[in-house]
Amino acid sequence: MTMFDLTGRVAIVTGANTGIGQSIAMALANAGADIAAVGRSSAEQTRAAIAAAGRRCIDIHADLETTRPVEDIIGQTLEAFGRADILVNNAGIIRRQDALDFSEEDWDAVMGVNLKSAFFLSQAFARTLRAAQRPGRIINIASMLSFQGGIRVASYTASKSGLAGITRLLANEWARFDINVNAIAPGYFETNNTTALRADPERSRDILARIPAGRWGAPSDLSGVAVFLASDAASYVHGTIIPVDGGWLAR
Repeated sequence: MTMFDLTGRVAIVTGANTGIGQSIAMALANAGADIAAVGRSSAEQTRAAIAAAGRRCIDIHADLETTRPVEDIIGQTLEAFGRADILVNNAGIIRRQDALDFSEEDWDAVMGVNLKSAFFLSQAFARTLRAAQRPGRIINIASMLSFQGGIRVASYTASKSGLAGITRLLANEWARFDINVNAIAPGYFETNNTTALRADPERSRDILARIPAGRWGAPSDLSGVAVFLASDAASYVHGTIIPVDGGWLAR
């Protein structure tokens, strides 16, 4: 057994049906964890890949724009596996519009998924850990806009800045319970959320020109840091936000 071995542990991964969430779910499974894959659409592809890797996976359909699915996510996970050890709050959406024209509807939708549901799912997860007197890991998926302002994404910037703050707050409160709360801040990755940017030749060129690594990130680039934060190797890591950005913030 190594410090990075997750055998016997169960991870809940939101937004696990595609992109970053799917890649993180696969990485945790390859390290030995069983997976509760949460998504608005079917995570059958994720489930099949995890099964092929020899781990168990359940597919939980949930729309996290509201907090209504939170208790069901925890309940289905406990029913299937009897425990939950790791939570990855990856589900996220984005809306683009000039701040002068940004709608309340787009504000509420993004804040609901990216921040409100992440907090209340973390709360429900931590309550199960406390009831069982077990340690656990929470990994939030932050953003470059947890550090920067961006343009035309008011609610996304607010939500990801808020998620960074919540990461630190929960670490302050829960570290004494051996619940590690940390975050990963992806840079510019090839995901559904960046389709519009990558399709815009001028914006894509400007972004790539600033990334020292010279390329967009691939979801698999997050695998190592996710396994690290979920593992015993990170037992004394609390409240940190780790950029995985090809050097973007160093430029």
